[in-house]
Amino acid sequence: MYKLHRHFCEQELVLTQRLLEETKDKIVKMSVLTPGGKAGVSWPVGVQEPHKPKSRFDVLKWDYFTETHVYLANDFSNVQELKGIHKQDVNDVITVAVERLTKKYGNQYKYSHLVNGYKRFDATRGLEYTIDLVLKNDNGEDLQKRVHLLRPLSLVEIVPMPYVTENSRVNLVLPISSSNRDGVVSFLDSYAHTCLDSGDSANLFIVFIYDPVNGKDDVFGVLKSMITYYENKYQNGARIAWISLHTSNPTEFTIMDAVSKKFAPESLLLLCTIGMELSTEFLNRVRMNTINGWQVFFPIGFYQYKPNLIYEEKPYPTTIEISKNVGHFDRSLYEQSSFYNSDYLSARKNGTEIDESKNDLFSMFVKQGKLHVFRAVEPALKHRYRHRVCNPALDEGAYQRCLVSRSQGLASRAQLAMLIFEHQQKVDKMHLKVLHKQNDPNVNHMNPNMLK
Repeated sequence: MYKLHRHFCEQELVLTQRLLEETKDKIVKMSVLTPGGKAGVSWPVGVQEPHKPKSRFDVLKWDYFTETHVYLANDFSNVQELKGIHKQDVNDVITVAVERLTKKYGNQYKYSHLVNGYKRFDATRGLEYTIDLVLKNDNGEDLQKRVHLLRPLSLVEIVPMPYVTENSRVNLVLPISSSNRDGVVSFLDSYAHTCLDSGDSANLFIVFIYDPVNGKDDVFGVLKSMITYYENKYQNGARIAWISLHTSNPTEFTIMDAVSKKFAPESLLLLCTIGMELSTEFLNRVRMNTINGWQVFFPIGFYQYKPNLIYEEKPYPTTIEISKNVGHFDRSLYEQSSFYNSDYLSARKNGTEIDESKNDLFSMFVKQGKLHVFRAVEPALKHRYRHRVCNPALDEGAYQRCLVSRSQGLASRAQLAMLIFEHQQKVDKMHLKVLHKQNDPNVNHMNPNMLK
């Protein structure tokens, strides 16, 4: 039965390849009637033409790679080791190129090594490669060949999505610990201005995280009195609720397990962090991008750099402007997320084997595989700078992402370079003053105590 099925599949494949070749021949023959003639036929035949930039800002960048590393892949690294799917991608390209060269020249050449590799992504056609290979003949002589390859895009399809509206009520979940309680006042002001004053359909649910090691003093007493103040200020109430969570190791799972018990399965939950700025546009985007039983949303927010490194003098601006000198979109963080309570409960039920101390909500939803995990840049989500503490107990990937986020979140490379340059100038001036005071041209006799 299987042999019969394989035979008919092979016949269908041969027929399809024959039709493709006939279609290519027709395109080439008909090209003489077009304005560009045969010279205007794109390669490969039948694939969309390459992108033609209208200005220097539209030029697509080529990435240089070898068999082991890729160079200048992004704005934050000079060289990166090829790992995982990126390493497999390069190996596949080399394998296909060698197969085509063997088919053309026979077995008289053997692959030696890769000299140069270039690749770029063209949204109109796919991923293009240009590689230089060194081949050896039977006499041991080297022959270099340049090969052009294209991994074309398949037919683009529109994924059908359920209909949603912007009328859903959003429940903001804000975990607060003793280490980050200083920024709660700003968050409450943002919530009052965005949700309460405008009448937006949103509720705030605060989780006060207590460390069992601490004493009996309530470290959140002032914040609870502020919640009472907002409840009395607004006639219809501030729609703020809170619970206490006593744990020495708070994770996203322990927090959400306690929160999920307080809401109905059809409730829309938005996990927030201290420092983020609320806006009506962002809340509407949460409503549209979070679909019950279908999709969860993990936005990529704009994170502010450290203010004393990017601003020359105080007072610092009260608003965050989206600019390369003010902050950046941090792709390493998965702190903010929105999902329906029923989806979370279902994922927790099916993901009991997940190590809570080494995983997060994003990895849980991805491993579950039953929901679309939507990850996109969100310009309406702005986050103020805060010092980040990385826990070595996390999963290796999560720990490395935290280190990358902490290092890249200080300032831009140009700003950091300018700070180092200015600091070096001050050090050089100090050294000159010491030398002038000594009146001695011999630097080796300089007293080290004078540099303190």
